Amino acid sequence: MMLRPFASTFLLLVLLEAAGCQFGDEPRYRLGCYPTSTIGTRYYDPNDLGLHSYKFSSAERNGIVYTCKAGHVDITHVRIAADWTKFLANKTFQRLMKNDKEFSYRMNTEPTRCFVKITYPDYWTVLAREYREQIARTVSIKLGQYLAFTSTSWHEILTWFDFKVIGPFPEFPSAFSWEDSFSNLLGARIAGHVLLNSEDNFDKAITLAIQEELDNLGAQSASTARLASEKMRGKWFTGQFAFLVDIKKRNFDIGIDDGYITPTVVPSVSGCEGVEPQLYPVPNLDIFPEYGFSIKLELEPREWEKDKILKIVYPDASMRRRRIEPVLHFAPIMDYIRKDAAKRYGISKD
Repeated sequence: MMLRPFASTFLLLVLLEAAGCQFGDEPRYRLGCYPTSTIGTRYYDPNDLGLHSYKFSSAERNGIVYTCKAGHVDITHVRIAADWTKFLANKTFQRLMKNDKEFSYRMNTEPTRCFVKITYPDYWTVLAREYREQIARTVSIKLGQYLAFTSTSWHEILTWFDFKVIGPFPEFPSAFSWEDSFSNLLGARIAGHVLLNSEDNFDKAITLAIQEELDNLGAQSASTARLASEKMRGKWFTGQFAFLVDIKKRNFDIGIDDGYITPTVVPSVSGCEGVEPQLYPVPNLDIFPEYGFSIKLELEPREWEKDKILKIVYPDASMRRRRIEPVLHFAPIMDYIRKDAAKRYGISKD
């Protein structure tokens, strides 16, 4: 997940990133930034992003890029979602080949435990290993995309309810900031394509795929990205410093209503006149019956903020469970968040 730089925790997070903190094969930490033209935000030209690295590398550059079709894109979010897609696809593949019916994982920035339950097709155990590997590879990549995108969306939900990664400073200002969800989706989408189609090593393939995707989305210069942000000062955000910014413009679209995410674009950006936003479909569980599988994902929140969310999902205390099923429960949670945002900021017309 992306770690936002906040005051006294900033140095610790810098040290975690510089040390390449990584546990086993899990993706490493990365420091992100807001899409606002505030001190602490890093803007880059789309051809100046360095080499993607699953493990720590000083060659990787992360910040904000502006695109005509998708607005601001947080490259940190893109890379994190891509790496978690790879990690979770690999984990799923191993479980499928062992015929495991359940496994769990935890993202490295929150205590929530995620449980994946698998129902196999009747033919699975009698299928030749060669064919099982072929099917397992496709299924695991598709599931890796779904798990990575769902888990990054869950992180945004947690931060809306004042979850703090490290220290006393909340990440609420960054929860569903206007570039987050589309950037998360973009990372999962890119990684899925790379894992299915590329023969290059993962880091090289992701580097090329990010560049290609940004080109397709109409990436602009770093100066244009900064000007686009500054244009929305006072409308979408206020503040001068990253850890004191107040973001009022949020994008709560995670594909629940129509299966697509509509990105937030800044109106009337020079060089982007007449360009329509690019909608991309979100990963879902509907594809797996095609291969004879049924997949169920449950989240068991273990954060201090869990009761606030569980009360929304299970308003009747006598029926309250410890787990959340995203396909059933993200909709009422997001409905609550949208109403809460309207109370806090009013209905945005920009």
